[in-house]
Amino acid sequence: MDDHLDILIFGAHPDDAEIGMGGTIAKHTAAGYKVGMCDLTYAEMSSNGTVESRIQEANAASKVLHLHMRSNLGLPDRGLQLIPDHIEAVTREIRKHRPSILFAPYWEDRHPDHVMCSRIVQEALFNAKLRKYLPDMDAHLVSQVYFYFINDVHEADVLTDVTAFYEQKLDSLRAYQTQFNPAGSSNDYVATPLNQSYMERVEARDYLLGQKGGVRFAEGFVTKQPLFLDYFGLKREG
Repeated sequence: MDDHLDILIFGAHPDDAEIGMGGTIAKHTAAGYKVGMCDLTYAEMSSNGTVESRIQEANAASKVLHLHMRSNLGLPDRGLQLIPDHIEAVTREIRKHRPSILFAPYWEDRHPDHVMCSRIVQEALFNAKLRKYLPDMDAHLVSQVYFYFINDVHEADVLTDVTAFYEQKLDSLRAYQTQFNPAGSSNDYVATPLNQSYMERVEARDYLLGQKGGVRFAEGFVTKQPLFLDYFGLKREG
């Protein structure tokens, strides 16, 4: 089986990427792109749910979004560190799938794991292109890198119209029943920010981003690379 992906997305936990860019994922898989996702942890420290339930929910969300593949590195939840072992694990995932485009969480967020995931991925991206680093795998240079928002939104460089795919995004989030169902669903289910109208806040955020682009719903991204255009606006005829 060819492991090459058009797009590879990293998240610290299952549901991170769905929150930040579920509509963009659905839009690209519908267009025939091979999109894969790699979760760094099983979110075993979550207040609600278990590792087993999170795996089932991630698999369900993957089916909703029609992912080509999804993997989990099994790194420690709330124990992500900028250390060689963690950077190596992410580097190997990049080299295995050789994506043309890569997404990671934005480097500023109130959840420390999201911040650390972003930093680890950026280190791994640099190492992935060094042929003398882990010489048992071929080096790989990712041509485009973008960062998506999870909890905190900053000024976006790029907006994607996801209006036609927004219900699919919401369905992917609904797959995480242990995370987004209202508190009080069971005796051992506790209140967290995720089950206190979090999905409504995500929807409001994406609606406001859409207003900036003149569409109903949009998702925003940041890039550290200049966007290269042949022409500004439409090319003139003749």
